[in-house]
Amino acid sequence: MLSRIAATIVPSLGRMTTSAELPAFQSPSILVANHTSLADPGIVLAALRRLGIEPVILATAGLWRIPVLRYLLDRDGHVPVHRRTARAADALDQAAAALGAGRHVLIYGEGRLPSRTDPAEAAPEAFRSGPARLAAASGAPLIPIGQAGARRITSGSHTKQLAGLLTAPLRRPRLHVHIGAPLILPTEIDAASAVAQRAVTEAWRTAALQLGEPAALAR
Repeated sequence: MLSRIAATIVPSLGRMTTSAELPAFQSPSILVANHTSLADPGIVLAALRRLGIEPVILATAGLWRIPVLRYLLDRDGHVPVHRRTARAADALDQAAAALGAGRHVLIYGEGRLPSRTDPAEAAPEAFRSGPARLAAASGAPLIPIGQAGARRITSGSHTKQLAGLLTAPLRRPRLHVHIGAPLILPTEIDAASAVAQRAVTEAWRTAALQLGEPAALAR
């Protein structure tokens, strides 16, 4: 349901294009995307739906406090992440079960939004261990996803984010999502996290270059 809603709303907010290094998803995979804006989960979901993929999302548990959204999240089997609590590990167990049941899982390696207030692009920040631990537990391949342009819809203060969302249908900023090739991570968690971050950074760079973002040229 959330993927269907995203695929309906996102085209009204901006001009989204996509690219991919694989013709089809061959097996249940861990989809790892960069996180820059409150708008980017919807953008990524809309892009994946073009490929026929409606993943299980690992999302902050706070979203389950919103009644209508909670219904939609539970309806689709999405997984709440109770950060910095004893229940945090439960999310990875549920994600591994979803992979075992044949579903793809979408997780954000950075685990939080950047503190910047400007709308520009920047490379992904340091990854948490979640994607690496999920890969080790499930044996599933990781597919890096890079999105660029979401900050042109929402970024900055709460007031600025609301203004950006309300004016996006008039501005119609360009958005791009790039889906990289699958890879198998090393078994050592720190090394696996580093490999995952590099792969997502390259996917982001490909997406940002499509939009002519200067940050994509920096190495």
